[in-house]
Amino acid sequence: MASAEELPEKHCWVCFATEREDRSAEWVSPCKCKGCTKWIHQSCLQRWLDEKQKGNIGGPVSCPQCGIEYRIVFPKIGPLVYFLQQIDRVLSRISPFAAAGVLSGTVYWSAVTYGAVTVMQVVGHKKGLHVMERVDPLFLLLGLPTIPVMLILGKMIRWEDYIVRLWWRRSNRQQLQPHSSNRRLPHAPPDGANMASHLSVSRTLCGALIFPSVASLVGRLLFRRVSSNLHRTILGGIAFVVIKGVLKVYYKQQQCFIQANRHILDYPEGDGERE
Repeated sequence: MASAEELPEKHCWVCFATEREDRSAEWVSPCKCKGCTKWIHQSCLQRWLDEKQKGNIGGPVSCPQCGIEYRIVFPKIGPLVYFLQQIDRVLSRISPFAAAGVLSGTVYWSAVTYGAVTVMQVVGHKKGLHVMERVDPLFLLLGLPTIPVMLILGKMIRWEDYIVRLWWRRSNRQQLQPHSSNRRLPHAPPDGANMASHLSVSRTLCGALIFPSVASLVGRLLFRRVSSNLHRTILGGIAFVVIKGVLKVYYKQQQCFIQANRHILDYPEGDGERE
């Protein structure tokens, strides 16, 4: 039988200390690891567990080498501590759902408020209040939040891109015709940054939410003779969409023209010969 002196010396794989350096230290072999990773100081393992659990005392922790879950035994606790522990666990589980509910409620009532303000802005302050007072409250609670949703969805329709694509395909067909004097291989359709700019969430959201105000302003500037505030705002919105669309189509068309007519220069050989 091998004597105690012939047994391999214990090494802590956290602090790299041996049992000779501290005879009073408590050692533990918590997993199936062998060799130099078999033993560890009880105190070192406790500190390592604190770092891994990060405040989640009851969470399981496994060995990073062999994957065996450590068997952790806790001292007995009193009924009051157990009760508080259960409350803490319940609150930790329901807090994400409660936060989501509060956030959803905030967004919903913000949408309701925005819808009410939009109605008063479009049809007029007094008339808007009169209309909303006569309508069923349930209809208002369901209908008003759809106003900002519909504005955002309408803002996401990029009809200008379809017009530019049609123009691009038509121009490429003309270049490929046999009788064309400037026949050349057309570039690929500009589906990148010039053709379809990145759909920014903030830009889409802001553009959709300020559209009623812009439509009302344009209606007052261009259609002053229209007596109805609702008709004036609708006409202003249509005029704004048309003017903005025409300018956007022209801008993208010019971007496509610039991209299609770019030219790559020869490399100046004299610049590469500098010492």
